[in-house]
Amino acid sequence: QLELVESGGGLVQPGGSLTLSCVASGSTGACSALGWYHQAPGKQRELVATIALAGFTYYGDSGRGRFNISRDTAKNTLYLQMNNLIPADTGVFYCKARCFSQDYWGNGTLVTVSS
Repeated sequence: QLELVESGGGLVQPGGSLTLSCVASGSTGACSALGWYHQAPGKQRELVATIALAGFTYYGDSGRGRFNISRDTAKNTLYLQMNNLIPADTGVFYCKARCFSQDYWGNGTLVTVSS
């Protein structure tokens, strides 16, 4: 069983930046993909960005051009660098690991973009 714990959320003004972290309780070296998802209030969870075992990245519409996903395999940590934040980015950000065809989710970290 892999546990994921997100951190780094908070209140930020529009145009600001935040870096989210997701620490895994065990090794994610064999996980085929890690990703970040965003759930805005009253909306469905949507893909923000993923990074594959080989390092390939993919960004959803909300993250493309503003966010950067990265991983530190030695620290079992996934990151999401978010720049130029807008009010629509408000919501809970979750990390997910796909390992041996099983998905693991964290409990999320809340980001509020407001002036």
